[in-house]
Amino acid sequence: MKVLAIGTLSLLLSACTSQSPVMQYAALEPKLDLKQYLNGELEAWGQFQDRSGVLVKRFHVNMTATWQGNKGTLDEYFVYDDGSKQRRVWHLEALDNGRYVGTADDVIGSAQGHVAGSVLNWKYTMALPVNGKTYHVQFDDWMYLHDQNTLVNRAVMSKFGIRLGEVTLFFRKKSS
Repeated sequence: MKVLAIGTLSLLLSACTSQSPVMQYAALEPKLDLKQYLNGELEAWGQFQDRSGVLVKRFHVNMTATWQGNKGTLDEYFVYDDGSKQRRVWHLEALDNGRYVGTADDVIGSAQGHVAGSVLNWKYTMALPVNGKTYHVQFDDWMYLHDQNTLVNRAVMSKFGIRLGEVTLFFRKKSS
């Protein structure tokens, strides 16, 4: 019984001190400098697939990003394949040790981000309108820098721990 108690305590303590999952990418090149990548004009193409893999919606995004010191703005203009449009403005802040925080009008609270190597992981809750109702859904958002102009984004969307679907985006910096 004593061995079981010590083993359980050790497991709990190690869980509390474990590193962020993004840290496994710390050595991956090229290094993602979010302030540098999200600066200027960008474009993205994406889609949402439901939990069974069925394509539900596709979209195109034009973005303008600017930084003043450690504070940034990412202004996104979405056009969906059904003709609908949406604008989201992210307010970003670079913190210490590769950490970022972000807010937007449809984000509940704030998004928490962490960069290591060429990877960024964002976690946040979004107020998502669907058929006249608004649902609060969680995003586990992973961004992978492939080269200085290309970023791939894969986000799993869930509610109450149940996977609802996945968003995939391909970002490209526009030539200046």
